[in-house]
Amino acid sequence: MKPDWKKIFSRLSLQLSKSELPSVSQIAGKKRDPFRVLISTMISLRTKDEVTLAASHRLFSLADTPTGMLALKESAISEAIYPAGFYKTKAKHIRDASKILVERYKGQVPAEIEDLLVLPGVGRKTANLVLNLGYGIPAICVDTHVHRISNRFGWIETKNPEETEQALMEILPKKYWIDINELLVSFGQEVCTPQSPFCSRCLLSGLCEKKGVPRSR
Repeated sequence: MKPDWKKIFSRLSLQLSKSELPSVSQIAGKKRDPFRVLISTMISLRTKDEVTLAASHRLFSLADTPTGMLALKESAISEAIYPAGFYKTKAKHIRDASKILVERYKGQVPAEIEDLLVLPGVGRKTANLVLNLGYGIPAICVDTHVHRISNRFGWIETKNPEETEQALMEILPKKYWIDINELLVSFGQEVCTPQSPFCSRCLLSGLCEKKGVPRSR
């Protein structure tokens, strides 16, 4: 059955009306600065939201532009973002990416996915989030929540985030491309959890095929 996207996104918005935004969205704020989105997303990989939020604020209090970041020592970046996962590797990637932005792009974050993907530590998830949160360009950012929930609901049947991105691009109206990550991240953290999701209080339960859900609450 073809998904009723209008109903799905309306119910998602209602379900999450009192929820906090994901950490990167909070950090981006109303200005939606592409550099802050880029760096906070790099920090967020394999890191809990509350750690990402605190680490990003500490780092941006030291520098929040590519030029300012490049002026910091790698050890200072590392210390600021600790205890984010793989913080030493991320510190190197953050400084190296800032160097590329200064030298090749005059200190600006590019708005083309091909240019973003050449930056150290940047994959499709990060690049797409920069495009949609930083620039308002329709792009589907697929993390573990988007991948899991899209398959659980029966919208698609894919094996990895890369396949999920391509599959969603084929069926999801472009006007929802920016919203899907922000909504499904919060939904996946609070309701549609990896193990034993809270189906009893889910406003979308009747629209879900519950694929791969042996037990729920």
